Amino acid sequence: MIYSSTRNKDLTASPVRAVLEGIAPDGGLYMADPAGAGLDWRSLLDMDARHMSSAILSALLPGFADMEGLVNASYEGKFETEDLTPLIKTGDRWILELFRGPTSAFKDVALSVLPRLITAAESAEGSSKDVVILTATSGDTGKAALEGFHDVPGTRIVVFYPYNGTSRVQELQMTTQKGSNVRVCAVRGNFDDAQTGVKRIFSAAKDMDLKGSALSSANSINIGRLAPQVMYYFKAYADLVKEGVIGAGSPVRFTVPTGNFGDILAGYIAKLMGLPVERLICASNKNNVLTDFLTTGVYDRRREFYKTTSPSMDILVSSNLERLLWLVSKDEDLVASLMKDLSEKGSYTIGSGMLEKIQKDFGCGFADDEEAERTIGEVFKKTGYLMDPHTAVAWAVSEKHMKESPSPMVVLSTASPFKFPAACLRALGEEPAGDEFLQMERLSALTGIPAPKALAGLKTAPVLHRDVIDKEEMPDYVFSYVTGAPRKEER
Repeated sequence: MIYSSTRNKDLTASPVRAVLEGIAPDGGLYMADPAGAGLDWRSLLDMDARHMSSAILSALLPGFADMEGLVNASYEGKFETEDLTPLIKTGDRWILELFRGPTSAFKDVALSVLPRLITAAESAEGSSKDVVILTATSGDTGKAALEGFHDVPGTRIVVFYPYNGTSRVQELQMTTQKGSNVRVCAVRGNFDDAQTGVKRIFSAAKDMDLKGSALSSANSINIGRLAPQVMYYFKAYADLVKEGVIGAGSPVRFTVPTGNFGDILAGYIAKLMGLPVERLICASNKNNVLTDFLTTGVYDRRREFYKTTSPSMDILVSSNLERLLWLVSKDEDLVASLMKDLSEKGSYTIGSGMLEKIQKDFGCGFADDEEAERTIGEVFKKTGYLMDPHTAVAWAVSEKHMKESPSPMVVLSTASPFKFPAACLRALGEEPAGDEFLQMERLSALTGIPAPKALAGLKTAPVLHRDVIDKEEMPDYVFSYVTGAPRKEER
């Protein structure tokens, strides 16, 4: 498994080096063909989540010593459930709960592992440099990354998030984060502004004197962040086999709420590794750039940006789509050209043959806030299951695809409903009152479901990070933190 840039086949890296670098020198994403991982997917079906994860990661990221020990140490004592990602029968579908980790979001599954992958990669490379993790977040990645990296020796982490662009709970999860190696900063703009800023910092890093430090990423542009997510597709499939819902080899469908295309791409990687995935349904909110692309083959970020009740999907530039384009075309020159068009013109168009190939594996749809709210209320009334707005978007979109096939439909649930109490209360017919912590208490009382302790405890946690900057200030902010030099405004 030799990784190469999606934009230049000559820019290659071992899995260890790809994890350390995070992004290729030309701005492309490191990728290799998962079909070449040589994994017998049937051998995973009797494994628990941790052994399954270590087997998959060993196949996708060879070169790391004692992957089983690394995975066990990553998850030990962190999750509410021993099987990490429980599968819950709900009505005529199954919900894959990915939010049972320390920050109540699906990012915990991968970001519990990534810090140990990076420190193991440093050891394998014999590096003595500090690794500085740069991350842009639309809500959940930031806290999960902070939780994983805080006080990890040999690392520092900077998290950027859109100012007033996350829920209050998501913001407090980040701004109350303790750790001697942690920086959290709001950016005036939206998530795409923050993400683009991080990419530009990586591109400019070769011309910056980082005083013996090296940059890496905790976003899913880092293959070490994306690879651990593959596990839960195999885990969901294995659970369906164990429960007698399907036989080994029968097809399964997945509906995935996604904005940056990383979560659903992990499902495609699982399919390429042999898992019988019949179809992956890409669920978007009102920022439905992915729906339009998967329908027409035109990706156009030049559109109005909406702030929704599912903020982790409020994204117009879906970074991991670049990996799909490479996996489908195996043409790095084409991918480089498309990415250049996106950067310079704001859009690109793929050919009809390439679109048809993608459409064989991917369906799509979107649901706005009103439909998501209605879905939360209806599903709770019918089944007693409470879902967050992101999951509700996926459920609503899956509804539109249910009759296409008799194969089981698994809906990925990416966050606890208590991270979005106002939206959930409105969906249950109550007008939210007070701050989000009072709303959490009311939601718990109304549903009989306890709020996660880590979320409720934010109410009394002190705010430790108050920086707010313009997007143009991001490189100087990072350079100052890494080198200790004063920021321009302080000079």
